[in-house]
Amino acid sequence: MLADLILAECVYVLESFYELKPARVAELMRAALALPSIATVDAALLVRALEVYETARLDFAEAYLVAQAEATGVGEIVSFDRSIDRITSVSRREP
Repeated sequence: MLADLILAECVYVLESFYELKPARVAELMRAALALPSIATVDAALLVRALEVYETARLDFAEAYLVAQAEATGVGEIVSFDRSIDRITSVSRREP
């Protein structure tokens, strides 16, 4: 089982310790998710979070929030992080 938090930690380690670019990190994480031996709660959500992370230049945590908001239809994220404003599918509100 690959928990969402573990995938986020993998992204962090690949970025910070191994200094990989987001495109490469996303590629590696998508490959891991595609392995038949890897189970997740919601693979589509993680793939969407990786897509947002890679294309919108958000940190993975914010990209995950965006993917969660899209998947649940929430539509609004409360955050100080203005990078979320680059995403048109959700709106951001300051706390």
